[in-house]
Amino acid sequence: MTAPGALPRWEHAVRPADVPFDLGRLRWALKKVQRWAPYVDGLLLDDLAVVLDDYTPTEDEMEDIALRLRGHLIRLVNLALTSQVDQQDQKVAELVTTGRAIRCEALPGDHWHAVGHVRRMAWTVDQLLERLVANQCLKAAV
Repeated sequence: MTAPGALPRWEHAVRPADVPFDLGRLRWALKKVQRWAPYVDGLLLDDLAVVLDDYTPTEDEMEDIALRLRGHLIRLVNLALTSQVDQQDQKVAELVTTGRAIRCEALPGDHWHAVGHVRRMAWTVDQLLERLVANQCLKAAV
């Protein structure tokens, strides 16, 4: 009989744990987790609004907006790939291909070409976001 307040002893055989990674791989995984930036739909939607609403970004804003849209594209494409929804939804697969291509393109030097470029990025982000919500990879913005 166990004394009141004492914990019962474990009497089953337990095998040693199988560690899936070596120390170097565990450090790599830790760094990835520490650098992880969570998906924030409010910022994404704000960036889409800046580009797709009636407002036209100025030349001074263009570089920053393009950089933020590239970040959104990277996160959404990675989400589509890791959830493997691109293998189940042909439209998502097409958007992943488009997103990868457009985010690698350099921002044009001409202001109006740059506006067109960031708008194409924004439309791709918007469509990919909609498809990921439809495939239940993300929740719709409340």
